[in-house]
Amino acid sequence: MFFAKSKKLGALVAAAMLAASAIWLGGCGSKQAQQQHGTQVKVMQVIQQDTPIYSEYAGQIVGKDQVKVQSKVSGNVVEKYVEGGDFVEAGQPLYRIDSRQYESAVLAAQATLAQTQATLNNAETDLARDQQLYASNAVSEQVVTTQQANVQSYQALADAHAAQLRKAQQDLADTTIYAPMTGQLGVDDVAIGTFATAGNTSLVTIGTSDPVFAQFSLSETEYLKQLNRQSTEMGQPRVTITLADGTVYPAEGVIVQADRALKDKTGTLTIKALFPNPQNILLPGMFARVRISGEVIPNAILVPQRAVQQLLGKSFVMVVGEDGKSAAKNVELGDKVGSYYVVKSGLDAGDNVIVEGLSSLKEGMDLLITQVTPEDMGFSLTPDDSKFNDSDISPAEPSNN
Repeated sequence: MFFAKSKKLGALVAAAMLAASAIWLGGCGSKQAQQQHGTQVKVMQVIQQDTPIYSEYAGQIVGKDQVKVQSKVSGNVVEKYVEGGDFVEAGQPLYRIDSRQYESAVLAAQATLAQTQATLNNAETDLARDQQLYASNAVSEQVVTTQQANVQSYQALADAHAAQLRKAQQDLADTTIYAPMTGQLGVDDVAIGTFATAGNTSLVTIGTSDPVFAQFSLSETEYLKQLNRQSTEMGQPRVTITLADGTVYPAEGVIVQADRALKDKTGTLTIKALFPNPQNILLPGMFARVRISGEVIPNAILVPQRAVQQLLGKSFVMVVGEDGKSAAKNVELGDKVGSYYVVKSGLDAGDNVIVEGLSSLKEGMDLLITQVTPEDMGFSLTPDDSKFNDSDISPAEPSNN
């Protein structure tokens, strides 16, 4: 009986010891697992290199010269020599207005002038006769004076009728409408039979295609910044454009026009840059990103934008500390350059910043590090133009990229 109870007590003690050992081992294993794993993050070393700064703005292609072709005389369009979209040369005929009434007007003006001219000739003949008679005292001076007045009156009337004839002839000539310049016609051309009202009806639009303007707007702040940059640099800034599909136009442009004042509603200044367009790639109405070159910052420190966090108006990044744990560094940011910020202060060239795994990361946490490159993360020093679309065009203040 005694031995039975002893065996049972021994079994209970052994079980208790085994449970305590399992708890102790389990706790040690948990601590070891935390030490071995830590927080998984992706880390990239900051970049240090000479970095050009670009300013980028939403813009639109507009024609350098564009006019609406209108008739100087009224009438029905009876002939059309071109079609919408055609390229035409300056002086090329485009339309003809019904000319019958203008032909009649010329004939009537000619007849009136001829009649007036005949009356003037008779008056001049009478004046010559009266002057001879006056020389022989056959008529009084009053007769000669009166006849001279008649000649002057008929001469004035003949001049007026000659002017009317010239006007009628000009109206007749204006029944044929010519291209005012070399360019491409729009597709807003009217059809034969349209009644054109002088100086009111637009028959077709014509515009030049080479060169063209890229028009964009600067905020007051951006204008002052560009002005300051140009005052410290030599020569004109480089101007390039990127089209809606991400294609960079191969030719550079030059800024040639700036508005005289900011727009009241938007507070922006309209700028035009001139681009050659020999292949007619650029069409008026196209949207484009206009990029203006700025200063080059030597040995600039660059940090990915996704690594930067904001708290209470301050910017900071998480880095890998000397002990291998996470640490925060306050940074002063400069311009944006593609996927990066230029860092004015707060980071060194050898710092490794955390670019992924930041959502629950705090200072002093153990890290499980995966070293990555800019290529691995898809970072670039140039903007991602493939994401450009028409909705990006707005009068809002542009960002520096």
